[in-house]
Amino acid sequence: MTKEELLEAIEKMSVVELIEFVKAIEEKFGVSGMPMAVPMAGVPQAQQQAGSQEAEKTTFDVVLTSVGQAKIQVIKVLRETLNVSLKEANDLVSTTPQVIKKGLSKEEAEDLKNKLSAVGATVEIK
Repeated sequence: MTKEELLEAIEKMSVVELIEFVKAIEEKFGVSGMPMAVPMAGVPQAQQQAGSQEAEKTTFDVVLTSVGQAKIQVIKVLRETLNVSLKEANDLVSTTPQVIKKGLSKEEAEDLKNKLSAVGATVEIK
């Protein structure tokens, strides 16, 4: 299978199939989809940190820190906004704190946070 054929197959997957595919890859190869910070060679760490603080953040991760009293309502919001199954939404709320969506724009992250906060969940944007 060529790279192009693989990309076409992935392109045709639903969100749920894609999530399951990523989980299977992570388990099979013992890797994680979480990005790792890699220091650049020859640049002092203090300069790196200063440079990263100056750059404006354009993508945000939404972290569910607490479900609150309305677990069922939080599950419903997750199912609607993330388009996941009942089991996947339940798994997300059962393992807090949990990153529930990565790489969102500021507006999308705020919107998701507001929806979850409205039903009693505690949410952070990172």
